[in-house]
Parts: sequence; C-alpha cells; structure tokens
Amino acid sequence: MKIVVLAPPMKAIGGIQNYTATLLRALDEIIGERNVRMVAVPAKAATHADGNAALGRVTKIRFLLSAIAKAIFWRPQLVLCAHVGISPVARLIQRLTGTPYWVMLYGIEVWGDLALSKIEALRMAQQLVAISTFTLESATKRQGLQGCKSVFLAPAFSIDESVTAKKRTNVAESNPAPAVLTVGRLAASERYKGHDVMLDAWPAVLREIPEARYIIVGDGDDRARLQARAMENGLASSVTFKGSVSGAELQSCYDECRVFALPARTELDERAPRGEGFGIVFLEAMAHGKPVVGPNVGAPTEFIHDGEHGLLMDPVNPKKLAEALVELLAHPERARQMGDAGRRWVQEQYSYEMFRERLRKIMQVHFLDN
Repeated sequence: MKIVVLAPPMKAIGGIQNYTATLLRALDEIIGERNVRMVAVPAKAATHADGNAALGRVTKIRFLLSAIAKAIFWRPQLVLCAHVGISPVARLIQRLTGTPYWVMLYGIEVWGDLALSKIEALRMAQQLVAISTFTLESATKRQGLQGCKSVFLAPAFSIDESVTAKKRTNVAESNPAPAVLTVGRLAASERYKGHDVMLDAWPAVLREIPEARYIIVGDGDDRARLQARAMENGLASSVTFKGSVSGAELQSCYDECRVFALPARTELDERAPRGEGFGIVFLEAMAHGKPVVGPNVGAPTEFIHDGEHGLLMDPVNPKKLAEALVELLAHPERARQMGDAGRRWVQEQYSYEMFRERLRKIMQVHFLDN
C-alpha cells in the first residue's frame, strides 16, 4: 500500500500543519516510511491589501505539477488531501489516474462559501475525514455533503509528564495569587476567541477575589486595542499581556495558572465563519492538569465534560463567565480535581498512540472494504 499526502505549506506554524505532521508520522509507522510520500505546497500564501491570503500562480503550478508527477510515476493507491484548499488537485489526479482520495476537514475552511471546484472535490472524495462532529455537520449542511462517506479522526496532544510533574510541585506555594490563563492569537479577525468577554467579566471576578490575576499569552494586530481597553477599565494591574512566548515560557504560564479560560463563540456566517473546529488549546490546558472554562456550544463541547473537566458557559455572557471563573478560583480543591480528570482524559483519549490506532482502524476498514 502506497499513499501520497497532499499538504499545505509545512514551514508555516499552525494547527493544520501540526495535524498533518502527526498524520504523516502515524502513516509511516502503520504502513512503513517507504510507502508514504508527501507533496507540500512549496510556499506560504501571500496576504493581499484586502487582508485575504492566496497562493501565487507560480506556487500553484509548481504544486500541481509535483502532485501529478508523483501520482503518475509513483502510482499510489490512495491520496490524502490535508486541506480543502488543495482538494481540486486531488480530484484532478483521480480523473487522470483513477486514484481515490480523502479530504481532511478542520473547521472554518469548510463552513462558509467555497468555490465550485472545491465543493465538487468534497462531494467526489471517497471519504471525508473530520476532526469533530460539529465540523462535519456544519460542512455537510453548508456544502450539501449528505450521503458522503465520512469518519472522525480527532487531533492528538501530549506533553512530557516527567518534566511537568516536577514543575507542578509547590506551584501553589510559589504563586499564591490565583491566576487565570488564556492562550490564543490576538487578531482582529479572531475576536470570536473571547478576549473582550474576558475583560468584560474580569471586574466582577476582582470584586470576589481581589488578588486574582489574568494572564494573556498571544500576539497579533488586536493586542494594542485590548491593552488599551484593559487600561481604560482600570485592569492594568491585574491583567498581564505576555505576547508571544517560547515553549518554556508557555509551560511556566500553565504551571502558574489555576484555571484556563477561552470563551470562544461560534459564528456560522456563510461569508466569514468563525469558531473553533476542535479547540486543541483546550486539550493543551487539560494535558497540563488545568480546569477549563469554555463555551457551551460548538466543537469544544464534544470533549470537555461540563462539571468534570471544567465549566461550560454562554460565551457571550460576561456575568456567567465571571461566575464560572469565581467558582473555580474560590474552590481550588474542586478545580484541582477537574484538572486531574482532564489530564487523565487527554492521556486516555487524545494521545498520539490513540490517534495512530484510530487511523490504523480507519485504514483497515477502508482497505478491507475494497
């Protein structure tokens, strides 16, 4: 069995690139490295003056020719397309060589308007692979994918427990002031993540727990506005904007906080959908043993159990958000129990080994059926 993976630009940093890298690693281990080839888009998309990003013509041609050549001369039995944006290439390969293909579905890239060529590629795929039920249902309704064969393959996340266990020792003693952490890009295009709602809720948290601190990790074009808003609302002394941080610094932030919060809302607007297709940052927080406060709608509800791993609330209601934060900050033992439960849940259900096993079973069923 030989498989070609059509991938987005892999030098970029992002969840899709991480997912694709995990997919490639698992394939290498399941069918052997010699039976897996990747053809990646050779350059990142360029951002235009209107804020939209698109691949240049030369980049598209180079990728197209490389993918077709690999399909014709290497003769794979399956093409895995790691992004809907390049799915028309997989469809063309199918037309030229008859090679079946699968397409990965993540989130907003398949929730809104799509070119007809991409819709056709989705509908003609032998199988759609979605990272969440919410993503699949939203894409199915918007793109008319009823009747298409589909499976789920959730992302994987793991951390080095031997390192984090040592750092967690005596964290409460060294950081007595209870802290809440949010990790996410501070981009005007991603205001759905809920930083504004957190700032709206924070004064109510301080009235109940005056020593509480709010740590924000992430950077982007919306950072200056958010900092100004925190200053105007008299929150500067309790809110810290860390900006972009290294892996070690991020680890320290997780060690320092008692609660992770990201009230991300979902907006299924046809032209500009917003929301978490999965929400792997929640897995990251749970893997670090932190209770999470998240939205009670959208994909995160599929793996965050309300009252067990944290608290889910209306992501546009600052009052309810403040109540959830105070509940966890004021009851550290309950918060710790939720954090421990979340860590176990991630280890059991979202480890790399579980990802590989799920992929192995998906491929086994596929090839037994054919």
